[in-house]
Amino acid sequence: MKKILVLTTIALLVSGSAAAKTWVLTNAEEGMDKGNWQINSDQLKVKDHAFSIEQKVLHGGKQEGSKILTIHSKDGLTITLSPTRGMNLLRIEGFGSRMGWDSPVKEVVNPAFSNLESRNGLGWLGGFNEMMVRCGYEWTGHPVTADGQIYTLHGKAGNTPASLVEVEVADSAPYEIRIRGLVKESTFKKADLQTLTELRYVPGSNSFSLHDVLTNHADYPHDYQIIYHSNFGTPILEEGARFLAPMSSISPFNDYAKSGLKTWQTYQGPTKDFDEMVFNIQPLADENHQTLAAVVNKAGDKGASIQFDTRQLPVLTLWKNTDTVKQGYVTGIEPGTSYAYPVTIEREQKRVKQLQPGASAQFDLTYTLLHDSAQVAAVEQKIAKIQGDNKVAENETPIAKE
Repeated sequence: MKKILVLTTIALLVSGSAAAKTWVLTNAEEGMDKGNWQINSDQLKVKDHAFSIEQKVLHGGKQEGSKILTIHSKDGLTITLSPTRGMNLLRIEGFGSRMGWDSPVKEVVNPAFSNLESRNGLGWLGGFNEMMVRCGYEWTGHPVTADGQIYTLHGKAGNTPASLVEVEVADSAPYEIRIRGLVKESTFKKADLQTLTELRYVPGSNSFSLHDVLTNHADYPHDYQIIYHSNFGTPILEEGARFLAPMSSISPFNDYAKSGLKTWQTYQGPTKDFDEMVFNIQPLADENHQTLAAVVNKAGDKGASIQFDTRQLPVLTLWKNTDTVKQGYVTGIEPGTSYAYPVTIEREQKRVKQLQPGASAQFDLTYTLLHDSAQVAAVEQKIAKIQGDNKVAENETPIAKE
């Protein structure tokens, strides 16, 4: 119970939330989990909006024992996340559109059935189907063997079940819903990084926000990295869809991506043997260090945007995986502290951050599902304002080579 109080206290300090009802769904320290659970607006006597919050335990195949937690707002979004998979966001649906994609991986894979070191460190791909994965925090990026160990693809946080899960609903309008989870990367003699994740959503809205606090609980300094790997497919992604972001420069991740540098702003339809192209971006921000990145459909009446703070997440990766539909037709917009190179390269190029003992780092992002032309136009205007008269440097040479 002490840990629950600490979790709630930290959340209050971060968010300022006060009068609310709170339910603890998981507490590993006390060996407690509610399993299948549900609450709705009728039970809470909320009249303004109809909504429900439900946790389900899945069965069958590699998803045996996985949990999903779903917020359903009748006049807003349906947000599905998985406490079993690092509080990753599985999919966001609403207003005739969605954030997310169609992966060949159809199950919500329980990490107990994953071997991250398989395929030379690419085992992470065996469970990858989420709309947003936290890639980190002990390390992230492409796999590499160094320091006597395998640094597997994109770290371990996204394959770590949450040790504590709380649901909170405010007592008064607008009845904001908050879902918190504690994800621990604790290894004897190696690291004790713990991340308090928080998702906030107001019923009826077309946006939600993430507020994550990473803390080094060890007695020694420790490196950290994070990439918010955010993924979008149809109906937003299509031939002629566009990527939008204010930036000072963009460069190809590797030699293969060089051929796509001149067309980084647009997307192809599903293309056999396209595989993937990745681009490194240095984003521009406004006077408050806020920036936006978005993907919008060809007609300009559907899209998704991400707002983030460049002091917290100073770099941006664009991932274009416009391969066939069955292979996975998807693009990634990925704010981070690092690019997706192996941790060895990121260290050499001074992008790996470090936390002192007891210190914390915070990450705040807002995701918006754009569902009409006016909303898309408003995002385009914000991005254009941040870009201003700054020219985009298209640098043809990758900044590193694996």
